[in-house]
Amino acid sequence: MFYYLEGNVARIEKELAVIDCGGVGYACRTSQNTCASLHMGKPARLYTHLSIRENACDLYGFVEQEELHCFQLLLSVSGVGPKAALAILSIAPPSQLALSIITGDAKFLTQAPGIGKKIAQRICLELKDKLAKEQETLQSGGGLIMTLPANDSAVNAVGEAVSALMVLGYSQAEAMRAMEGMDADPNQTAEDLIRACLKKLAAQ
Repeated sequence: MFYYLEGNVARIEKELAVIDCGGVGYACRTSQNTCASLHMGKPARLYTHLSIRENACDLYGFVEQEELHCFQLLLSVSGVGPKAALAILSIAPPSQLALSIITGDAKFLTQAPGIGKKIAQRICLELKDKLAKEQETLQSGGGLIMTLPANDSAVNAVGEAVSALMVLGYSQAEAMRAMEGMDADPNQTAEDLIRACLKKLAAQ
């Protein structure tokens, strides 16, 4: 229903921002990271997600599309609701969350209030699988396919790195292009490749 809201920031509270759009104040539930980037009375654009339930209708908004994408991915995990998703998004930016999910660092996610070990492990498992399926769909649709090295550990590192970049909102083609020229070897981890690709993408 709403793609984004654009207007002046009328109010900021903990995990809540009110955006005045033509005299109408839209209350957007959001992360602490987004709240920290907003300024009272200043213009802002929040990319939104509308949640309609039997007894509630809530609007969620984020300054960055990457954060909105992470929020929606978290909601797709069984047992993760909007409150838990916001708690996770409030502990780190999307890039750091992507690294923890793709590399299976469930312990990092448990830093969020209300997120226990079991749900953190489920998030890592379900999102990693979902990203792999998205990648396969793009490849079958004629997307850019990269020739991976023959070494199994190198293949895994490249696959994890590509999936992590897709968590951040990059397309498969963009992730593959960023990976070009980075010959993975058995000693190169997914984290090494992700950092190198992010640096390369930021410089473009």
